Amino acid sequence: MRSIWTGAISFGLVNIPVKLGSALESGSGLNFDMLSKKDMAPIRYARIDSKTGKEVPYKEIVKGYEYVKGKYVVVSDEDFAKASPEKSKAIDIIQFVKEEEIDPIYYEKPYYVIPDKGAEKSYHLLIKALEETKTIGLAEFMLRSRMHICALKVYDGVLLLNQMRYHEEVREAPEVEKAKAEKLSPKEVQLAVKLVHQLTEPFKAEAFSDTYVDALKKVIKAKAAGKDIHIAEPKKAGSATVKDLMEVLKESLNTTAKKRA
Repeated sequence: MRSIWTGAISFGLVNIPVKLGSALESGSGLNFDMLSKKDMAPIRYARIDSKTGKEVPYKEIVKGYEYVKGKYVVVSDEDFAKASPEKSKAIDIIQFVKEEEIDPIYYEKPYYVIPDKGAEKSYHLLIKALEETKTIGLAEFMLRSRMHICALKVYDGVLLLNQMRYHEEVREAPEVEKAKAEKLSPKEVQLAVKLVHQLTEPFKAEAFSDTYVDALKKVIKAKAAGKDIHIAEPKKAGSATVKDLMEVLKESLNTTAKKRA
């Protein structure tokens, strides 16, 4: 696992030196280059100095904060660390909670946390404590010049850190008209529940894959070979507002029953 952050988990007075690595594989999608439509030449994006009009090498670019219009102060990595030196290399556990208390909308990105050399015993002590109490740790840590809140939990024998969103980053749920919900008949609800039960089965992550990318690769391969692929038009989904809702539910039950058979 490639380490993207090193520091320590602060657990009371216990300090656990750890390394952080992404728990996600880079996307298996296709990478596309931007081309000029006229001559098919690749488009190059440049970092241009707005005063001189010349390109600036990446190593000569710095971060600046505009404190008044047109006036900047340069902020370095050291300045970010100076703002909170005690937090720049620490995952500070603030409290422990039951996992079901956290709404999944707050989870943003998972990372694996592994012990640094010599920290294995204290690392497994924290794992054992989380397992015994059936809790997860809520913590704060600095990553890429920003303070994050995160959840530490046991996953497959290791610690998993889930970077979380702050409450103010989550939008309120939109208003939805509820008047029509009151018009639902008990029979409609009964059939909908029956359909849900019919489609219920244990979750297997490996059963899902990105079939669209595979299909797109076939289209690209055929086009590169000068072939033309004719795809059948997708079937139009019937609207429950056009057809009788009861009829749609019954058809759905019959269709899924046939597929299962």
